[in-house]
Amino acid sequence: MKRWLKIYLEKPELAGIVFLVLLTIVFQIQTDGIFLSPQNVQGILGILPEMAMVAIGVTLLMICGEFDLSVGSVFALTPMIMAVLIESGTPFILAFPAGLLAAALVGFTNGALTIRFNIPSFITTLGMLFVARSITVVISGGFPPFLPADALPKELFTHYVGPGDMFRMSFFWFLAIAILASLLLSRTNFGNWVRATGGFLPAARSMGIPTARVKIACFMICSVLAGFAGTIQVMRLGAPLPSIGEGLELQAVAAAVIGGTALTGGVGTILGGIIGATLIRVIDNGLVLSQVDANWFKLAIGSLTIFAVVVNAWLRSKAKAMKVET
Repeated sequence: MKRWLKIYLEKPELAGIVFLVLLTIVFQIQTDGIFLSPQNVQGILGILPEMAMVAIGVTLLMICGEFDLSVGSVFALTPMIMAVLIESGTPFILAFPAGLLAAALVGFTNGALTIRFNIPSFITTLGMLFVARSITVVISGGFPPFLPADALPKELFTHYVGPGDMFRMSFFWFLAIAILASLLLSRTNFGNWVRATGGFLPAARSMGIPTARVKIACFMICSVLAGFAGTIQVMRLGAPLPSIGEGLELQAVAAAVIGGTALTGGVGTILGGIIGATLIRVIDNGLVLSQVDANWFKLAIGSLTIFAVVVNAWLRSKAKAMKVET
């Protein structure tokens, strides 16, 4: 029994799952059953992928021991590049990968600068946050480019499908990415390298793990996922606003932490990041339905982040202290 309890306590996403269940019950009662109605669940799932894909990338990077505060700006830059190219006559099939390539370049730059000059990634990506956002505003000319409705294959990304039109196509993109990222982290050598690099860098280097390449790869994956998520949001909204994604980087970090990812690296799961992102969307939606002042949203997320860190630390310490009979 103790062995199973120890395994249960060591699950880093445990606190996030408990919070999600409790908040769902609270909001369901508070809204007289509206919260879990098909229409409201459809609304939550309709915008969840945009936040969750960013959280997946940030979670992977944090497990590797690094941060990326530029994801909110990349979230806006990628679709802006795509939109500007489409407006100039470039077909979507070329403009879309061009935007993702720009996101990958940002991620590579973040990783290369961080490693080459031994700069904390917090500082590197904070600077890139301003650089990428400025480039987004400059290339937009201050106004969102015009995107003809027939220029975007919305049926592949944002149209509702499934029973009762419950899901957007973006949900299935998110699901596929989540599965691939989970398998990458848990079933491949690269995933083991990521955990080792974030867990104890000197030991990873002594074992011959190419830690620099692992970190750069994680930075690039993080940026590409942020850019892809931003592109999906632009397809949903129909306009590439230069301001989209502002503050998203902090929400993504909060999602990863709420989901049990350690700030020191080496510990965390993709599922935990997804649970954290879902919690943020649930809180946002639940507060609106409960007619609570929207200004309380940030307080709720901040408090939950601190509480999740405390609970996860306590659970891990209890699990380590527990004696298990062999």
